[in-house]
Amino acid sequence: MALTGRTALLAALGSLPIGIWEPGWTGILAVNAPLALACACDFALAAPVRRLRLTRSGDTSVRLGDPADVTLTITNPSRRLLRARLRDAWAPSAWLPGTEHDASRHHVTIPAGERRRVTTRLLPTRRGDRQADRVTVRSYGPLGLFTRQGTHAVPWTVRVLPPFHSRKHLPSKLARLRELDGRTSVLTRGEGTEFDSLREYVPGDDTRSIDWRATARQSAVAVRTWRPERDRHILLVLDTGRTSAGRVGDAPRLDASMDAALLLGALASRAGDRVDLLAYDRRVRALVQGRTAGQVLPALVNAMAPLEPELVETDARGLTATALHTAPRRSLIVLLTSLEAAPVEEGLLPVLSRLTKRHTVIVASVADPAVDMMAAARGTTESVYNAASAAQAKAERLRTAEKLTRHGVSVVDATPSELAPALADAYLSLKSAGRL
Repeated sequence: MALTGRTALLAALGSLPIGIWEPGWTGILAVNAPLALACACDFALAAPVRRLRLTRSGDTSVRLGDPADVTLTITNPSRRLLRARLRDAWAPSAWLPGTEHDASRHHVTIPAGERRRVTTRLLPTRRGDRQADRVTVRSYGPLGLFTRQGTHAVPWTVRVLPPFHSRKHLPSKLARLRELDGRTSVLTRGEGTEFDSLREYVPGDDTRSIDWRATARQSAVAVRTWRPERDRHILLVLDTGRTSAGRVGDAPRLDASMDAALLLGALASRAGDRVDLLAYDRRVRALVQGRTAGQVLPALVNAMAPLEPELVETDARGLTATALHTAPRRSLIVLLTSLEAAPVEEGLLPVLSRLTKRHTVIVASVADPAVDMMAAARGTTESVYNAASAAQAKAERLRTAEKLTRHGVSVVDATPSELAPALADAYLSLKSAGRL
């Protein structure tokens, strides 16, 4: 049998050795002097790894679903050529399943006194801060008989931001906002609107908008145009308690609530309103206040990125007190929480009057589309029982929403894909009615 490569070399030096191969160390029990000499030379010629200098650069934030590139710069200060394999280790959620092995391993050859760069491409599967672990370098001698191995701590953090899928609805909502703002022929008027300008009457205009004094001064009928009031205060409240951990599809309810909050925040800031954010369960998890219109969306996204549901019951009294402290003047408070009967009836309803007395309140909740599918299922005994359970759950949810409505609260209950545009529509309706 022909011998090739390292095996042929060892055979030429004498006889085949007994090998010891372990992940952190490669060694050989030599059986003769020439072989021992070859191993010693190979070990001596392998570049040291402890003296290597490693630094990072690249992306520090990325939207969930997009790739992030982090560059590792390796400087070889020794007088020997570095032939090495390295593993750039990150948390498992920094990669798609099955891609970590190929993406994290690199081969490098660095002459003495020079440096090289390698790029690790991450594709995170979860929101939050993804942190680099260690860089393991295995340096080979020219014969490949021995290696030197060491690890380096090279810290780096990539913040994975919410994906903001509902961004696609923003242009249509802004178009409706422009209609409310008197920039098109569709005009609205409410007790909370402000006078904008005069223009000539066209058929279909509300006759209540005719300005008779201006009409008397000119030959054409003049009507007043109105625009919604600006500089209103919007407080987005994310309930991060145990009910937000329930999964709807592939994601927790909290993620759908975040997406709806981002769309409403972007829309309200474009409307000239001030937008704040409060995330709360038993304590404040995130707080964004006092940002300008251009800063609101980046601040909201950055604050939401590390949020995770907490497996505790939300303290409704503490949430209400914190919201009132955050919004001391009349505001629109949007509470993104669950419509489950027990948390609402035992926690929220007893303290809700403290909010509705001073503020306009919207409660937005994520509905599970699987319940509708179960309610419509027929054909087998199991599906009939499932349909009955789903119908009971829907009826209970409807009763909870009606109780909130009787307390003067607007309720938005929609599936994850529909919650964001439905909440934006509820805001625009309040805006057009002059209730903000």
